[in-house]
This record gives sequence, C-alpha cells and structure tokens, in this order.
Amino acid sequence: MPAGRQIVQSYGDGRFRIAGEVYAGSVLIFPEKTQPWPVAAIADMTTASLQPITALADTPDILVVGCGERFVPPPADLRQGLRAHGIVMEWMDTGAACRTFNVLLGEARHVAAALLAVE
Repeated sequence: MPAGRQIVQSYGDGRFRIAGEVYAGSVLIFPEKTQPWPVAAIADMTTASLQPITALADTPDILVVGCGERFVPPPADLRQGLRAHGIVMEWMDTGAACRTFNVLLGEARHVAAALLAVE
C-alpha cells in the first residue's frame, strides 16, 4: 500500500488510531488524510454534516459510514442525499466500517469513511 494511506489501526475509548496518529472523537477519513468530524450521534448525521466529502471536486464512489457500537438503520434521507452527489453509502457499525474501509483502501477503491467514535 502506498505511504501515507490512512489505515485504521484501532478504535475504541472514544478515539481512533489512524496511520500512527490518534484522533479523539468521530472522524472523516480520506485515502490521504483524516480530519475530526464534529458528529457524536446518528441524529447529527446529515448530508450537510458530510459536506467535507460531498464538496470535493472528485467525490468518492463509496462512503463507508460507521454508525456506532451497534447497527441501527440510517436516517432515511441520508442515502438519497449522498446519491445526489454520486456517492454510494455503505452503512454498518463502526468496527465493521473500520475493517471495510481498510479493505477497500487496500484494493485502491475510491473510498472515504465517516466514523462515529465508540467507547
């Protein structure tokens, strides 16, 4: 895998270790960078909260969303809002999302992730 790729190394205790860096709270991950995401609950997940992804000139094909410790259904309008930007949303619990993002990144897929921190 190319240097600088944002591999999720661990998660839990309200933080993530990604490519050797520790991030407290939820994050948005792109292949080359990770940034804090000020979303702490599913109710706060909106198309607007994902603007750092949807505003990209070259939006990812797939957005892997980690919804927390357990799978719960996504907000109804979120999938449609992302689809309007040409992005397919893959919704799963945060642990599965971390693993899925790493696999897709390893396959050189055009992917990003939005991960809720878990305790």
